[in-house]
Amino acid sequence: MPHRSFTVEEANALIPRLDGVLEEIADARTVVERCQAGIRLLKTLWGKDVEDTQNPDFEEYDTHCRALEESAQLIERLINEEIQDRGLRFPQGGLQYGLVDFPTTYHGRWVYLCWRKGEPQIMYWHEIDAGYGGRTPLSPGHAAAMGRHDDPALEDDSMLDF
Repeated sequence: MPHRSFTVEEANALIPRLDGVLEEIADARTVVERCQAGIRLLKTLWGKDVEDTQNPDFEEYDTHCRALEESAQLIERLINEEIQDRGLRFPQGGLQYGLVDFPTTYHGRWVYLCWRKGEPQIMYWHEIDAGYGGRTPLSPGHAAAMGRHDDPALEDDSMLDF
C-alpha cells in the first residue's frame, strides 16, 4: 500500500470515526481481560481437566474461550481496517492511550499529525522520530502547509515506519 499524506482537514474528518473505533477496541479489550481472568481462575481450580467436556465448569470455560477469541479477532480487524488500511498508525503506547498518528508532509519531509482520544480535532504534530513527547502545537501556518504541495514519497519514504 502506498504511503498517504493527510491534510489537517482530512485527518479531522476521520476523528469521529476513530473515536468510535477506539471505543469499540476498548470495549473488546475489557472483554478480553475479563475472559482471561475467568480462564485463569478455572484453570487454577481444575488444571487441564477444565478442558474436558464432562467437567462441570467446561461450559463456562468454553464460553470464556470463545468470547476471548471473538474479541481478539474484532480488535485485530478494527486495527487492520480502520487504522492501518487507512494509512494511520498507533505510536508506541497508542492503543493503550488512544493515540493515533496521521502521516503528512511538511516542507519536503514526512512528519505526523498527532491526535489523542478526547481531543476535538488535530491540535499537534511531531517529527517522525520525536513521538508524543515531541508534540508541537499545530498553528494555522503549519496546517496550511501540511500534506499539500510537497511529496517526499517521490524522493525518499524510508523514514516512515509502518
